[in-house]
Amino acid sequence: MNVKVLFLVIGFAFSGIAYSQTPKVDKRQNKQRTRIVNGVKSGELTAKETKQLAQQQSNIRKMERKAKRDGVVTKKEKVKLQKAQNKASRNIKRKKNNNRSR
Repeated sequence: MNVKVLFLVIGFAFSGIAYSQTPKVDKRQNKQRTRIVNGVKSGELTAKETKQLAQQQSNIRKMERKAKRDGVVTKKEKVKLQKAQNKASRNIKRKKNNNRSR
C-alpha cells in the first residue's frame, strides 16, 4: 500500500504545466509536493493522509487549469488559488505533525 501511495505522490510531483501565468502558484505547488514526498519518506504521513493531501493538490491543479482556460488569470482567480494553497499548506503541516506514523 505504501509503495502505491509513494508512486501516487511521485506521479503528481512530475505533473505540471509548462506555460504559466501563475509562476508563484506553480512554485508553491512544487514546494508543497516536495513537503508531501518528504513526509512519506520520513514516515510522518500515513497512506490515508497522503491520499487526502494528494487529492487536495489535484483539486488545486484543476482550479488552476480552469482559471487559465480562457487565456487570462484574473486577480480574483489568483486570490482563490492562493487561499486554496494556504489551506493545503496548513493541512500538510497539521498532518505531518500529528504524531501518526505509517
